[in-house]
Amino acid sequence: MIETSAPDPTVPYGADQTLFVVIDRRDQATEIPIERSDIEVTIRDLVAGCFNDPIKVVSFNTLEHWMKDISTEVAGEIRARCDIDGIELPDYLSDFVESHT
Repeated sequence: MIETSAPDPTVPYGADQTLFVVIDRRDQATEIPIERSDIEVTIRDLVAGCFNDPIKVVSFNTLEHWMKDISTEVAGEIRARCDIDGIELPDYLSDFVESHT
């Protein structure tokens, strides 16, 4: 007889989700969630300074089993939003945007 354990409640079983992960160079004292389920929230958190030194943004899909580095697209969107809003690119994002555009 094979015993089955209950599914882990943090992993959606059979869910078709695209998730966004920000890879950040951060100090060990700072603890922030890096996984987001919405690209708008991801970009908003980046612009709001929720990350110290972001270096990459990756999207992946839990059902279709694909992964893509979307850093270039995110950097371009951040630059475009700053230009549209007439604000200067924040210092904490300058390295990220410059390295991906």
